Amino acid sequence: MRSQQSCEYDVRAESSQRSRAERGERRKTEAGSGALRCRRKFLRFFPDGFSDEDYIETERDYKWQCHLLWRESLNEGEFGALLRAGRHDEIAARALRIEQRSRYSMLFSFEKMALRDAVRSSHGAQTFAAALFAYLHGKGELEPRFEAWVDAVASLPRKQTRVLTWPVVTVFGFIAQPDRHMFVKPNTLRAAARAYGFDFEYQSRPNSRTYRSVLELAALVSRDQRDLGPRDMIDVQSFLWVQGSAEYD
Repeated sequence: MRSQQSCEYDVRAESSQRSRAERGERRKTEAGSGALRCRRKFLRFFPDGFSDEDYIETERDYKWQCHLLWRESLNEGEFGALLRAGRHDEIAARALRIEQRSRYSMLFSFEKMALRDAVRSSHGAQTFAAALFAYLHGKGELEPRFEAWVDAVASLPRKQTRVLTWPVVTVFGFIAQPDRHMFVKPNTLRAAARAYGFDFEYQSRPNSRTYRSVLELAALVSRDQRDLGPRDMIDVQSFLWVQGSAEYD
């Protein structure tokens, strides 16, 4: 015969499992309703979705143009050749110039200044160039490559303002490889994740765990909104920007 204590334990365990299941269902419901609300908001501004002319002009085109510039001047072959020739300063100059030519700046002015100062020395330029190439084109899993890139950016020379921010560590991957990398503006993305009903694992210091959570959110949005035809992370990032940015309130 089972003891009363054992029965009570089974009841508590069953109740705990039921509570976890209910919380899981509630999160799914919240995520589903959040996805629908976000979709409606996006279509309110851009009725034709990712093919909307206003969307392409105001959100997509300038980011895509940056990508085309990167493909022209810092594609993998050109980047590797410059790296082997020791032209680290040229790599850094091209990378910064491409971001600066964006119609709407993706970095804050203090981030631009900090980055320019950081790669001004030969050591800073070499650290930046080698680490960026390894992050974009290195072998192995993404998470250790991302961590190595973060560590390299953190080690860059610093004059006044900090170089290590989420926008700085994500902008070049986003421009170079929009098929796989996301751009992170933390406050806007956190607001978008809340609106979407997504449990975003955010930490203010750039790290691979948070970036993995960013990519999971991007994959979820791409899957949920697949009938709108998102082409790449530019479309996903733009969709989330509409949800979290004050300019779309």
